[in-house]
Amino acid sequence: MKNPMKGTFRSLAVYNYRVWASGAIISNTGTWMQRTAQDWIVLTELTDHNSTAVGIVMGLQFGPQLLMLPFTGFAADYFDRRKLVMVTQALMGLLGLGLGLLTITGLIELWHVYVFAFLLGCVAAFDAPARQTFVSDLVPEHHLSNAIALNSTSFNAARMIGPAVAGVLIAFVGTGWVFLLNSASFIGVLWSLMAIRTGELNVTRRPLRGRGNLVSGFRYVAARPDLMAIFLMLFLIGTFGLNFPIFISTMAVTVFHAGAGEYGMLSSMMAVGTVMGALFAAQRATPQIGLLFYGALVFGVGCIVAAVMPSYWLFGASLVIIGIAALTFMSSSNGLIQLSTDPMMRGRVMAIRMAIAMGGTPIGAPIVGWIADQYGPRWALGMAALSGIAAAIVGLVYLVKYRELRIRRVDGRLRILVNEVPKVTMAAE
Repeated sequence: MKNPMKGTFRSLAVYNYRVWASGAIISNTGTWMQRTAQDWIVLTELTDHNSTAVGIVMGLQFGPQLLMLPFTGFAADYFDRRKLVMVTQALMGLLGLGLGLLTITGLIELWHVYVFAFLLGCVAAFDAPARQTFVSDLVPEHHLSNAIALNSTSFNAARMIGPAVAGVLIAFVGTGWVFLLNSASFIGVLWSLMAIRTGELNVTRRPLRGRGNLVSGFRYVAARPDLMAIFLMLFLIGTFGLNFPIFISTMAVTVFHAGAGEYGMLSSMMAVGTVMGALFAAQRATPQIGLLFYGALVFGVGCIVAAVMPSYWLFGASLVIIGIAALTFMSSSNGLIQLSTDPMMRGRVMAIRMAIAMGGTPIGAPIVGWIADQYGPRWALGMAALSGIAAAIVGLVYLVKYRELRIRRVDGRLRILVNEVPKVTMAAE
């Protein structure tokens, strides 16, 4: 039998990564519990099924990724990532505590959720690039792709558990207690950060501070056609496709007339697919840009299928397919960017990635929410489908232009062939 420590789960053989992963799964579960409760309270308790309000909350939560981009990438590259993540995780736990206390005491109003979503987004803007690049400090370079994929597996395993648990808790004890439990879950990741052996971290040399460092990340990306293509694909899908709090909640409530438990179950069904997609990515030694094309295409087609599903369970089944495609695309783009980027530029490039993938949400989420309000959630899913197909076209154009994509008949079967090395040399500053 194949040793899992030498295959899909090989990064867990590294002590520091193993400790980090054990704490992260607890915190991630709490995060998904809060996201589910937050969407539910806005849609059903603070508004009369107003999808636009859910979109505004998403926009406020993810908008800071774009607004604070120059500072977040700088922080990830120049500061001690372990200490930075400890600060951001502690602040996120305190915000969950505040939101929970307001809800339990009955003082919560819609504008409170808006404020807490924005504050959480500001903290997460610093947390995300530091936390994602921190993985490269935990494992040697040859384990990096696997560790990134396992991070996605952990995040999406929590996505499978968290919404289902949140749905049950909302029904029995209310949303406030879900927020408080999320706040307590940050104890797990803070413990893991303190338990890490700092002497075994693979800390790369920090770049020198100087004029122009804040924009050097943009110049680096602009000189890389592969990164430009990936970021455009991320923008399309991140802005108009990854709005599943809107899609799932509105389909559950207005189309299938489901309660909190059924809503949580739909989120968990999608998470089953994302876990499968993350494990698929973890098995690959190195991700390839061609995989992004397939992931985007299947994502678009999957959203079309989901939009026409006539029943609750068939809709849930289609979410599994969408989850596999979305996570294959997101995890592969993450690994491909980190592996192909100069370590001294990695924090800034990853901050740009997060800003592009999530920073378009203030534009896309309100638009998608408005479409769901005016024309129904099935049409909103159609917008997601268009984003996936458009991203696939971008990937196809890059593969034809820079990787000489061609179709050949090999042994009587049609095969798609691409060059592993781009036609142009990727310049790096």
